[in-house]
Amino acid sequence: MIKIILTGVLLATGLLATAQNNLITNIGNRKAVSLNGTWQYIVDPYETGFYDYRYKELREDHPDAYWNTDVPTDRSEKKEHGYTDKYTLHVPGDWNHQKPEFVYYEGTVWYKKTFNYPKTTAGNKYYLYFGAVNYRADVYLNGKKLGMHKGGFTPFNFEVPATLLKETGNFLVVKVDNKRDANEVPTLNTDWWNYGGITRNVKLIEVPQKFIQDYVIQLKRPQPGKAPAKSPLAEGWVKLSQQPAANEMISIEIPELKYKKQIPATAQVTRLSINLPKVQLWSPLQPKLYKVLVSTATDRVEDKIGFRTIEAYGKQVLLNGKPLFMRGISIHGEIPQDVRRAYSEADARQLLGQACELGCNMVRLAHYPHDETMTRLADSLGIVVWSEIPVYWTINFGSAEVLAKAKVQLNEMITRDHNRASVIIWSVGNETPISQTRTNFMKSLITAARELDNTRMISAALEVNYNSGKNLNLIDDPLGEFVDLVAFNEYLGWYGGLPDKCRTTNWGTVYNKPLFVSETGAEGKTGFHADSLTRFSEEYQAWYYREQIAMLKRMPDNYVGISPWVLADFRSPKRNNPLYQEGWNRKGLYDDKGNKKQAFYILQQYYQDIAQKTGK
Repeated sequence: MIKIILTGVLLATGLLATAQNNLITNIGNRKAVSLNGTWQYIVDPYETGFYDYRYKELREDHPDAYWNTDVPTDRSEKKEHGYTDKYTLHVPGDWNHQKPEFVYYEGTVWYKKTFNYPKTTAGNKYYLYFGAVNYRADVYLNGKKLGMHKGGFTPFNFEVPATLLKETGNFLVVKVDNKRDANEVPTLNTDWWNYGGITRNVKLIEVPQKFIQDYVIQLKRPQPGKAPAKSPLAEGWVKLSQQPAANEMISIEIPELKYKKQIPATAQVTRLSINLPKVQLWSPLQPKLYKVLVSTATDRVEDKIGFRTIEAYGKQVLLNGKPLFMRGISIHGEIPQDVRRAYSEADARQLLGQACELGCNMVRLAHYPHDETMTRLADSLGIVVWSEIPVYWTINFGSAEVLAKAKVQLNEMITRDHNRASVIIWSVGNETPISQTRTNFMKSLITAARELDNTRMISAALEVNYNSGKNLNLIDDPLGEFVDLVAFNEYLGWYGGLPDKCRTTNWGTVYNKPLFVSETGAEGKTGFHADSLTRFSEEYQAWYYREQIAMLKRMPDNYVGISPWVLADFRSPKRNNPLYQEGWNRKGLYDDKGNKKQAFYILQQYYQDIAQKTGK
């Protein structure tokens, strides 16, 4: 028998924080119409369609505003903007790869889509959902502004008033602005291409007047260091879009476990606990997913959820109570052979398929949340995931406004994926320079992450104290005190000396926690062959990996894994060597055509040896 415990009052701060988010989850299993496809566009570097000549925002009904109709009412009317099939872009997709003139463009582009939507059920509600838009999106429908969102890698939705949505001739306009700014997240300086545009799916969602907005069902973490019980306890909650009516019920069903239970909806967010007998735990070797149905009298959503526990315990990472060594690789969210952002299931299958061929059981999705197809496919393939927000390098750590923006992205990342068994690490940043201001900023993010989800590990990619002692590199970043997994980036032999320096180098940390190498790598251009001392040759990159692996075998006993940099070559404006880079970071184990470099096989062999030794 499965036991349910419920309460209308949220007892955990994390549940309360999630309940305050208006993001609708599990979009793929809701009634929706895709608005993907061909969109017309206007390039607007001066933002003429948004501001007047005094640089004041145009009023909503201004005829020159680009969100209003571009069709003149008569031939004498002045119109200095217009949308035409001569200028189109594909959505989802970045604009940089679709038009040669957009390769380096940073600024405003207006997107326009006309669509029809026959209404079949009176009283339903409608939402426009965007998987991601980089960076700022101002959304208008039929001349009315629905809202604005900042953040280039997380989803958002706006409610569409039923009176505004027409059955024919809807006029949807999105102002997209990817300009970098010192007070945004990320900031001005990054080491990846600033792809602009509507880069992920766009959908019009139809839901009942009262609907299931979000839910969480996952195993409660057992006593520290212990495996889940044979009948483990799952905890979670169901969030409705509004307060429930008297005697309203929520149904939870897991057909394979022959379980179905009606639960009184005592508040907008109803908390629950479920004992799951005979549940098969999710793991890389057995990535078992269960169909889970959540329903009310008016709404029903279906998901596939894996049940597992994860924790940092002492010097180990424990998955379902057993030590996990992470054979990882870092991945950028782009498809190098097409020089574009990744957004589809086919793209996810390419990237995760390459990681599997390498022998990985883990991926670090850097340096921002990737498309939802990546985490859902990782669930199916049995690949554990590190997911990260783009608090990258030197952002404005002293700004409360910037901190608030980072927290919004953190909230959206966690909310979207909090039912994904594959996601075991939330990362709050990468290579942030040590200062008290920085540490306070990052500590605030860590606290927020734990309030949202205290069932996963929290980490960040730290830098290294290379001057801590003779032949000893120490990870003593003050942020290590607050994370669960101490992770660090090191490039010994690429940015510091030659690879043979690894032979006399040892590593340590002042923290009694699991230690993870979140980045290491060297550049090598496919087809450029020379002796191993020649930088950018495949031979140099291969030498680098051989020396690194020999050094890794001397790591302290809290070493729990590595995610080298990087799976595939990727575009970066910072990489300007005219012979070997030409705007590409060449640290990939695959090149931009999908060819494997020599270093691929060296890391693959290391992972095969580890898998054979651990039996995992």
